[in-house]
Amino acid sequence: MVKQTMPISDKKPIPPAADPVNRREPLPSQHPKPPAEDPDAPARIKAILESPGYCRADMDLKFLAEAPIRGVRLQIDYLKPELLLEKHGIRHTIVVFGSTRISEPAAAQRKVDTLKASLAGDANNKDLVRRLAVAERVLAKSRYYDVAREFGRLVSTANRTAVGPHCTIVTGGGPGVMEAANRGAFDAKDNSIGFNISLPHEQYPNPYITPELCFNFHYFAIRKLHFLLRARALVAFPGGYGTFDELFEALTLVQTRKMKPIPIVLVGEDYWRRAVDLDFLVDEGVIDPEDRELLWFAETAQEAWDSILRWFDASGESLAGA
Repeated sequence: MVKQTMPISDKKPIPPAADPVNRREPLPSQHPKPPAEDPDAPARIKAILESPGYCRADMDLKFLAEAPIRGVRLQIDYLKPELLLEKHGIRHTIVVFGSTRISEPAAAQRKVDTLKASLAGDANNKDLVRRLAVAERVLAKSRYYDVAREFGRLVSTANRTAVGPHCTIVTGGGPGVMEAANRGAFDAKDNSIGFNISLPHEQYPNPYITPELCFNFHYFAIRKLHFLLRARALVAFPGGYGTFDELFEALTLVQTRKMKPIPIVLVGEDYWRRAVDLDFLVDEGVIDPEDRELLWFAETAQEAWDSILRWFDASGESLAGA
């Protein structure tokens, strides 16, 4: 039996689709209670709207800063960079650490010249003598700025080939060696990442980071997590507490195999051998000989880059990962 259907023209009309935002007739709650009904109502409504309790939770900065909300802050501190890195297709990185105080050679030379001029008029000023000696040592290390810049350029130039490696340079986003590595990527017209951290004093990211890939973390712990989450290699230049912190964090994770081993290259053997006596640690029995083999030294950008590539060749892995 064939089912009979009504012609379309005979169907009952349906109402138009409702506007997704606006109503033809506002709801009662869309208008405050008029003063004609209660002269004190406007003042009371104003007090309610301005009260902390009425402020929506995700817009209440004072509430979000309270101690019990730390778990939420940790979560969003992690999620914002994670989602944006994923959005921009960042899968693998090469991390570069180093001192914020190692400026480019011309800037280091200007500081030495300024201190020499000051000392010429105040030859017995012991503080100036000390500051000049430090500035001259920084000037001697300023060559590492050029090495870090060249390293960033080498990695980023390789990214522009069809076969890869396709690893993005990531730094702490500050000046000095970090600026140099980001600048090398900038020279090669490639993206690079900056993981800045908010501190009590004002600070600025270096100008060579890709704007969409420059992040400002609240928690050091979450920043550390993001440094190593996509890391395929770590290159550490001479530096201070911050550099040591990140370096030994990575070494501990690799030593304990909480993290899969990656190449760890220390640039500037003379500096590092004096700063950290690994042989002494082995002899004292506080680390094993194999722990000393988790890292090696390099002097030039090409040497550091080639050694990373050789490490992956020897391990049978691809630098770009799976």
